[in-house]
Amino acid sequence: MTGMDTRDTELKKELNATLQARRELGEEYDSALVESFLEKVDQRIDGAVERRVRRQLAEHQMVAARDARSPKATDSWGERFGFGIVSLVLAVPLSAIGAGTAHLPGLIVSWFGIVGVNAVQAARTHPGLFGGRRRSKDTGDDWTD
Repeated sequence: MTGMDTRDTELKKELNATLQARRELGEEYDSALVESFLEKVDQRIDGAVERRVRRQLAEHQMVAARDARSPKATDSWGERFGFGIVSLVLAVPLSAIGAGTAHLPGLIVSWFGIVGVNAVQAARTHPGLFGGRRRSKDTGDDWTD
């Protein structure tokens, strides 16, 4: 049974209860019973609309957050190339300092740091680079792996 079938069943039960109450109470309570039933229908409609609005708002917030993390127009090839060159230039003294003070472990730690900084930069400029999900633009599906 789907969610819609469940709600339809509940609404039918409410209607049957209202009709049974009308039979027991008589016609003088018709307007009160109808108003009560319509109030319940309004509450169900309001709840459904509220859920739909919340879902759409959450989807818009997710899209906005994804767009905020995507590369900006200023992330040009030259800037990425420059970051790589600066990283390599700074790697030489960092390697010398690490190797000079702690020998091989110091060299390894310094290169882990260099690789880590470059990985973060790559992830920032290319959000789907490390196996993340990307939004499909040319298919009917919302997500593709």
